[in-house]
Amino acid sequence: QVQLVESGGGFAQAGGSLRLNCAASLPHFSDYNMGWFRQVPGKEREFVGAITTTGSSTFYSDSVKGRFTVGRDFAKETVSLQMDSLKGEDSAVYYCAAAPFIALGDMTRQADYPYWGQGTQVTVAA
Repeated sequence: QVQLVESGGGFAQAGGSLRLNCAASLPHFSDYNMGWFRQVPGKEREFVGAITTTGSSTFYSDSVKGRFTVGRDFAKETVSLQMDSLKGEDSAVYYCAAAPFIALGDMTRQADYPYWGQGTQVTVAA
């Protein structure tokens, strides 16, 4: 059974840091590309970052590039999102997602991720 469970959300001051984790229960963790998305009430869910099956490539939205880092731990079967230099506009519900087959050019497309977690709230005080 596929299951993705996010943790690590909470409250931070602007300029601070938070680290999100996603515990993945997947048939073969190393076969899945992993992504992070976020959503603010009333807005579309947007791409944040992603990492390929081997961990050799990462992708980021322009709004978080240089501040956020996606990583994966194959032994623990977890994916992380290290968020530094947080801004008020980073406040959102953050979702972890998994995709077994996805072209590199489609890593930012949420429609290509069939599996999703329930999300974790991040609130940044400006």
